[in-house]
Amino acid sequence: MKKRISAIPFKGTPEQEAKLKAVIEEKKHVEGSLMQVMQEAQEIYGYLPLEVQQMIAAGMGVSVEDVYGIATFYAQFALSPKGEHQISVCLGTACYVKGSQDIIDRISEVLGIQSGECTPDGKFSLEACRCIGACGLAPVMTVGDDVYGRLTKADVDTILAKYK
Repeated sequence: MKKRISAIPFKGTPEQEAKLKAVIEEKKHVEGSLMQVMQEAQEIYGYLPLEVQQMIAAGMGVSVEDVYGIATFYAQFALSPKGEHQISVCLGTACYVKGSQDIIDRISEVLGIQSGECTPDGKFSLEACRCIGACGLAPVMTVGDDVYGRLTKADVDTILAKYK
């Protein structure tokens, strides 16, 4: 799955920037510390928008392409903010065979976002995932810590309405 860069405008604070600069200053001369700086930056901001990637690149003396390459290679990094309600739909074999792609398609239609994106109001984000270990309930989706199983497309609207 290709990661998408967020269409939501970056809203970093001066406090976040100061924290990131302190991390960079501490680690910039430590060989092999780029990934650790990126992990700490994601903890500070919640994701790695282009603006943060540019700060990391400048501070660490590497190209933005290097930072972006790492951010898009490793699943732990997010290029879009996470929503207040994080939706994850399982695309593991059992769920996929039982229609989980239809579930994702309906969520995308209702919320106007694709997998890897966040709604402009920051309320919802959507991710596709691999097996979550609830194959007997296929197809399965989670909203935060809430698990929903044996879903049909018709269930999506009712579930999302609980969180609006």
